[in-house]
Amino acid sequence: MSQSASQNVSSSEYLSEKTQTVLDTFKQLGADAKLALLYLVYQKMGDSVTPAAPSATDPELAPLLMANFYTLSHEKQLDVMRDIVNGADTEYSQAYGALKENNQLMVWFAWAQAMGQSVVGMPAGYQAAQPVTEALGQIEGLAFEGQISLLREIVSGMGYSNVKPIPSQAETGKTASL
Repeated sequence: MSQSASQNVSSSEYLSEKTQTVLDTFKQLGADAKLALLYLVYQKMGDSVTPAAPSATDPELAPLLMANFYTLSHEKQLDVMRDIVNGADTEYSQAYGALKENNQLMVWFAWAQAMGQSVVGMPAGYQAAQPVTEALGQIEGLAFEGQISLLREIVSGMGYSNVKPIPSQAETGKTASL
């Protein structure tokens, strides 16, 4: 089972009910539908995603994803993206899972910007399935802050990490000692 690299906090603790509903919708999509939705989201609002935290990103932290990835065949790039979306235990998915959310956002932003050029693009004549268009509409209906929170939650739930969250006091029944 894959492990998300995000903090040990339930998304429902800080996402609005409307944003949580959109996240639940996203989680029910298949890998290719998730990739299509991410592409469409970045196509519509991409210029506002990365500037949300420009000083908090560092492309040098992910050379495998930000340099080597571009040298892969488009078929292999699609496989890598699917592995990341599915949380598979692969070299690329582990590299992605080791990143903080802002750098994960940056990876998807960079890939979306290069789609159809140095990154595999959408198939010719692609028509988004109804669940994808509905999810896109729900995302567009969120306030900007909700959109960014949703994207952070989506990207942090991808990739693979074998780092286990630290059990909470409620889970262990033990208190911290000095």
